[in-house]
Amino acid sequence: MELLRDPGRFPHLPRGTAVTIGAYDGVHRGHRAVIEQVRHLAAERDLATAVVTFDRHPASVVRPESAPPLLTDLDQKLELLASTGVDYAVVITFDEVRATEPAEVFVHELLVGKLAARVVVVGEDFHFGHKRTGNVALLTTLGADLGFEVRGIDLVGVDGAAAPADDQVSSTRIRTALRQGDLEQANRLLGRPHEVRGVVVGGDRRARELGFPTANVNVPDDICLPADGIYAGWFRRPGPHADERIPAAISLGRRPTFYDDQPYSLLEAHLLDWTGDLYGVDGRVGFVARLRGEERFASVDDLVAQMGRDCDQARRILLGP
Repeated sequence: MELLRDPGRFPHLPRGTAVTIGAYDGVHRGHRAVIEQVRHLAAERDLATAVVTFDRHPASVVRPESAPPLLTDLDQKLELLASTGVDYAVVITFDEVRATEPAEVFVHELLVGKLAARVVVVGEDFHFGHKRTGNVALLTTLGADLGFEVRGIDLVGVDGAAAPADDQVSSTRIRTALRQGDLEQANRLLGRPHEVRGVVVGGDRRARELGFPTANVNVPDDICLPADGIYAGWFRRPGPHADERIPAAISLGRRPTFYDDQPYSLLEAHLLDWTGDLYGVDGRVGFVARLRGEERFASVDDLVAQMGRDCDQARRILLGP
């Protein structure tokens, strides 16, 4: 997949493209169904494939007070898009200027002028441009004059087929499942374990003193975390260790056994049967299964005993009996 960010350096595309447009937050099963449709149409017509997305969620500019937390940061989104087999990912800088751009300008300058769009595939509820005036109807009208076809498709279920509203895959539904602690549902909709990323930072070493040293992962505030609780999952790191997955028992919460008023949740991953220095590493934590909710224990000894049981359960889930 070739990444395109500078409109002045876009390649010449004489065959034209099949294009889809959207935030693509999470690159979940629904997104992949759309991209598969794009690839199918491109193969039929000998076109290149392109996904047009944004460097931030448009809502963070248009309505920052209610912008949703992100399921993926930009780097992760691009990695996931690359895994779909598309030819180009076009990353648009979404700022105040872009937010006031008329929908027609976006179509003329980018879709036709830069990408030579021949087919545009979007969800039936897709909106774009200033005040969300662009939609499937407008795209269809413009396409008739500018030489591209528009396919508006319904949201799908996990099987990739059209589904009723209460069974459709969407980023909103995934965020809701994560907030409610329904990791199984969230991962089913994503088609993979939910993963968050952040730098491993120093902590108060309390877990180490209890015999369970942890990597404290500082996740950006705009990333969607699951509900507080204890999880089984994998810890990964980039670079030469990118393919290494280390099994982990993960604690996400405010440590109520020790603190009455910790103001924020900490993400701590105890790497099972592994030792080493991870400070400063860009850690990647994948949530595979929720073990239990966060609890306040009557004594530290009770907590330590439960932590041991949590590690045993995580090890069984991740590595087998």
